[in-house]
Parts: sequence; structure tokens; C-alpha cells
Amino acid sequence: MARQVTYTFKGQTKTIPFSYAKHHDLYEAVAAAEGIDLTKFLAMEQQIAMTSRKGAKAEKDYRKVEFARFGFSNIHFVRDDEQE
Repeated sequence: MARQVTYTFKGQTKTIPFSYAKHHDLYEAVAAAEGIDLTKFLAMEQQIAMTSRKGAKAEKDYRKVEFARFGFSNIHFVRDDEQE
């Protein structure tokens, strides 16, 4: 079965198909589905990754906060038992 991502964007829950061939991760997939340009976000994320210690959670925290600011919440892969 194909992978799917479910997320809430500005109060509306949506489910989209996901492929690693098209997107690096599920965050990029949901941003593309909503038409959000991540150019500046990805540049800043790369700078954070270069300046933070390996294994530090600064990069994850930045991603979580910025996507919440964009209007996203509850981003996750759909599990097989959720579809019923």
C-alpha cells in the first residue's frame, strides 16, 4: 500500500499521498500540497544544522516551531490501522 500523510492546516484535516521519490520528508510534502515555498526555511535549517552540535535537537525544534507558524499541526504518516 502507498504511504499517506495526514495533517491539519489552519483547522482543516487533510490526507495526501506521499513518495520519497518526490519529497525529502513529510514536512516538505505537506508544504508543497499547500503551495508554501520553503526556500528560505530550508536555508535557515541548513545554517542551524551547521552550527548546532551533532545530535542536538535545535534543527527539529526549529522545524516544529516554523511549521506551527505556517499553520500546520499534527503532521504524521497514516498507519494501516487508522484507515478503518
